[in-house]
Parts: sequence; structure tokens; C-alpha cells
Amino acid sequence: MRLPYRLCSGRMGVELRHLRNFLAVAEEGGFTAAGRRLHLAQPTLTRNIRTLEDLLGVRLFDRNTRRTDLTAKGRELRDALAPLLQQLDTVLADIREEETLRLGFSWGLPDGLSAVAARFESETGVEVEFVRCDTPLAGLDTGMVDLGLLRGETLPPGVRGVFLFEEPRVAAVPRPGPLADRAALSWAELAHWPLVVNTVSGTTYPHMWPEGGRPEVGAECRNYDEWLEKVAAGHGVGTAPVSAARRFTHPAVQFVPLSGAPTVRTHLAFPSHGAHPQAARLADDAWRAAAELLTEATG
Repeated sequence: MRLPYRLCSGRMGVELRHLRNFLAVAEEGGFTAAGRRLHLAQPTLTRNIRTLEDLLGVRLFDRNTRRTDLTAKGRELRDALAPLLQQLDTVLADIREEETLRLGFSWGLPDGLSAVAARFESETGVEVEFVRCDTPLAGLDTGMVDLGLLRGETLPPGVRGVFLFEEPRVAAVPRPGPLADRAALSWAELAHWPLVVNTVSGTTYPHMWPEGGRPEVGAECRNYDEWLEKVAAGHGVGTAPVSAARRFTHPAVQFVPLSGAPTVRTHLAFPSHGAHPQAARLADDAWRAAAELLTEATG
């Protein structure tokens, strides 16, 4: 039988989705069950089957108000197609095996991202590797990673992605010291103290305060660990997202609640052009997980 050859003819215009839709209807015995299996609306599924029939020039199903039965040609196609698609799926799975998606971060992975990555790996067969990169774009700017966890108000040019969440800031102050025993601090009064600035991956800079009321820079550094040590050494104060304060502590640094401060926005980004084919899917999975957590938190 020369059916497989005819189906591969580019001139015929048959697409893989047409064949997968047909096989689902044939195996499920109806359009409703097949639509659920494929997560397709029934009108879309019906339209795809009609397109396939038109392209082949044969009727594949006998339809009535109660039943959907395969025609003789439909049974012939089903029997030939099932092993072919199974073989194709096996080949595609083998190709994806040992593929790695590198996710860069400068500091502090969000809660739940590891679980998202584990689920993504089980569904796609693509391993997610977390890579610490102390660069302005968490490795995206150097090509070291495929996605980057970026903190900032907006995404920079050349990348796109999803907004995950925003969180309040806390003040980081040396202890012992005059601010360490305070129950809370305000954004405005923090400007009276020297600021420790992480110039590479930080989220706090003097220009964020109004002109005329900006803090002086007490020290600069290039990563979160150096930032924490410089605050501990008394070179100045700083701010960090509340999640960082929970996960990264220092015996000589006190994290104090901070009022009136801008929030820290977190994105998962990938290159606008030439991105890894799986990057958008992982970003989408992370966005959905973040949305679910927000829904649970707000009741």
C-alpha cells in the first residue's frame, strides 16, 4: 500500500495536525471525546477533519445525529497511520532527550520555580539547568543561558518574556547600629544614609529618590554576596525584595520593614530573536504557576 508516500506529498497540503486530529476521532469514536483529548473546540476539530477529507478527496467518517463511524477508507487510514505516528513520536522524544534549557539568575530564585522546572522536565524531556550569572541580564547578554530571571520595572530592549510577580522591599542595615533596632523605616528617611549599590544585578539606585533628596553612594559592588558583606561592614544601607531577606541572612545585617518604597518586579525573559524553541513554554509555565500562587494568596 502506497498510502504513507501519498500523505507525505507536499503538493497535497496535508498537515500533521490534520492526521493527529483524525486519529483521535477514530480512536475515541466521536468528536466530543476527541476534542477533550486534544483540548480543541469541537467546531475546530470538525473543520480540520473536513479539510483532511477535502485534501484526500475521500470521506473518512459516516456521520449521523447519534454516531460517527469510520468508512472503509477511514479504517484503512487509521490502521496505517497509528503505527506511523507512534514511530514519529518516539523519534521526536529521542531527539529531545538530553536537551538542556539553561536558566540564568543573579541571586535568589523565586519560591516554586524549581517545582515548575521539574514538571516541565517530566512533560518535555528537556532538562532545566539553573546557572548563576553575575551580569546585568543574568547571562542573556553573554549568551550563557537561554532564559534569565530579571528584576526591574520593565524588560530591556532585545528580550521578551513574562511578568511573574512584584514584591515589597525591606531595608538592609548594619548591626549593631542606629537603624538595626527600628521596627520600621521609610523610603524617604533611608535617603539620609549612604547607599551600597550593586551595579550589576541590583535593584536600588540613588536616582530612584526625588532629585534633591537622593542618598550618596557609600560603596559599590558587583553581586548580591558582595552587597551583603559591604552592608555588614558598615559602608552603607540598602534594600532588597522580602524574599531575599527570607533566604539570605547575615549575622551583621538586619532586615527592617520599609514603607513607601517602590516594589520589585520580576520577569522571566528570553531573547526576542533566536530563542531556544522551549524557552517560551517554560516562561509560560512559570507565569501560570505564579498566577496560581497569587490566586491562592488572595483567596
